[in-house]
Amino acid sequence: MIEFQNVTYNHQKDVGVNNLSFSIPENDFTFLIGPTGSGKTTLMRLIYFDLFPQSGIVRAGDYSSNNIKKRKIPYARRDIGMVFQNYQLLEDRNVYDNIALPLHVLGFPAKEITERVEECIDLVKLDGKEKLNPTQLSGGEQQRASLARAIVKDPSILLADEPTGNLDPVSAFELVKLLQEIHETGTTILMASHNYNLIKGRGYRIMELQNGHLRGNG
Repeated sequence: MIEFQNVTYNHQKDVGVNNLSFSIPENDFTFLIGPTGSGKTTLMRLIYFDLFPQSGIVRAGDYSSNNIKKRKIPYARRDIGMVFQNYQLLEDRNVYDNIALPLHVLGFPAKEITERVEECIDLVKLDGKEKLNPTQLSGGEQQRASLARAIVKDPSILLADEPTGNLDPVSAFELVKLLQEIHETGTTILMASHNYNLIKGRGYRIMELQNGHLRGNG
């Protein structure tokens, strides 16, 4: 489902990734740990085809970095959901419209948009908050809305880049529990975190990134 073959991407100032090789099979749940600046976000952006390797090949789903056409990148991203640490919700529209946005962009019919958004709102436990502005939500609620927006298009791959970084311990635990529920529906999940205590002992694979290099069972 996700594969890196000798992938290198170096930024001018920040740490990137260096000669990474690993694979994540379909329906897997993998944690990517490492301190801030270790290259986790770069790795995520490479999977999302937001960055392209300076050397090596990245494969995500049916697409590969070495032969994907620019016009095909939006199609690749249809099957990849992305959750960010800073939520990235639009403050000029309510929770419902934030979650529905990807479906409008993809041209889904109105009835299906309603059904999908309501289902996701129920899943992330935001019932009754659909008409609120994101600024009226707690941090945990904003992140759950961000998660709903990422999964509303029913992606095969879900990338979560430090999704608990701005949350209190209780909200962080609840978010990981939600990700586990989504994983059980058949979604392949890669979650980046610097909080080892949050993810240890859950029985999932853990990959460790240090200064752009993979340690452990990559």
